[in-house]
Amino acid sequence: MRVIRTLIVDDEPLARRGLELRLAKQPDVEVVAQVGDGIAATRAVAEHAPDLMLLDVQMPGLDGFAALGAIPTAQLPLTVFVTAYDHYAMRAFEACAVDYLLKPVEDVRLRQALARVRASLAGREAQDHRDRLLQLLAQVSGRPDLRLDEALEDSGEGLRGDAPLAIRDGQRIVRVPPGEIRWVDAAGDYMCIHTDRETHVLRATMREMERRLDPRRFPRIHRSTIVNAARVTALRSHLNGEYFLTLDCGQELKLSRSYRDRLPLFK
Repeated sequence: MRVIRTLIVDDEPLARRGLELRLAKQPDVEVVAQVGDGIAATRAVAEHAPDLMLLDVQMPGLDGFAALGAIPTAQLPLTVFVTAYDHYAMRAFEACAVDYLLKPVEDVRLRQALARVRASLAGREAQDHRDRLLQLLAQVSGRPDLRLDEALEDSGEGLRGDAPLAIRDGQRIVRVPPGEIRWVDAAGDYMCIHTDRETHVLRATMREMERRLDPRRFPRIHRSTIVNAARVTALRSHLNGEYFLTLDCGQELKLSRSYRDRLPLFK
């Protein structure tokens, strides 16, 4: 059994102690050090060479992202962000994190994060993770006057390839593989992302969802609907140039005339 050497970085002693107690229940996790600031974190990484770092984002002095930038590339451990500030979550999670835990940390979410860490270590995905971290740090340091949340917001151009879509659904942050998305529709001030297994509800706008999804794969077909074009199996004409699309799950969606040209079937 491989032991995951773990470093806890948080400026709150109670938060560090809470993580230590939870990690003690995991037989393959060894906490090699606990530190309370970013400078100490860089030293601890050099001294202990951890496999995993549980890292708070906001700390006095050198914050979490600045600490990562100070760690040599060859020494960067896998990183799980642990913070009370959920407005950092989406872009940071998509760009670089193995996982992103919100305080107070729930046991089930910590177990999920550790499962992803084990998978990354077993599959040798750590180098890709480090590369994404460094890319994010380069974006942030390139505009030192830009707030971190703004830099993260500007860092992506939408979901490409098979990269999971990171969303906050209630108190959870989940990653949804694009192939599992059937369609997305608006419900007042909220968006519903319908997948093969469940429907995720999040506070967002159609404009935001269009920006986060590849329009070639996820065209907007109505003022309140985005569809996964690969899941469309049939269409039938309706009134005034409108159509109804049938998905592979049997769901029917209206295709408005004004959005018809966005669907690959009509190009």
